[in-house]
Amino acid sequence: MKKRSTTASLLFGLLCAALAICATPALAHDSLRASTPGKNAVVSGLDHIELEFSAHVSFPVVVLHDAAGRRFESGAPRTDGPKVTVDVAGPLPSGGYTVAWRVVSSDGHPVEGEIPFTVRSSAAPAAGDPAPAGTPVAATGATDDQGGGMPGWIWVVLAGLVLVGAGALLTGRAKKPAETAADPDPES
Repeated sequence: MKKRSTTASLLFGLLCAALAICATPALAHDSLRASTPGKNAVVSGLDHIELEFSAHVSFPVVVLHDAAGRRFESGAPRTDGPKVTVDVAGPLPSGGYTVAWRVVSSDGHPVEGEIPFTVRSSAAPAAGDPAPAGTPVAATGATDDQGGGMPGWIWVVLAGLVLVGAGALLTGRAKKPAETAADPDPES
């Protein structure tokens, strides 16, 4: 009987591990596919910020700030399916900036990230001039620092499986004393 409960416990543990490993990639949060400006881009100016995600997102928050923390976004972000757009307040002075964003993914979980970029307005090199050494090259595409983790409902399912397994083990152990009591004692 002990061998059977040990085997059941081992199989249950393997099932939980397999669910955790297999379910996570299939339930990935929506991700940022492209942005204007791109990560580490060097731009001469910026009228608006555009973020494009892998699926429809909601409740966007977009903040544009410089190294000193001054904010430059103007108005509320607008969504159009997987795209989020927000206007920029006035011309940006030369310097480093960061777009910090947060949206609610189509699976209901928040996703966030940052896009650093540089504005080089009047000091920008002419079209044929090479960029100074160490200057980041304009880039397109997504960000780093995207929030993630396993969705909460997976943890609930796993906890439920653990409780069911624990209940099955306790039920199996509870029957053992009852069976022993039902057996007649040959010495009586």
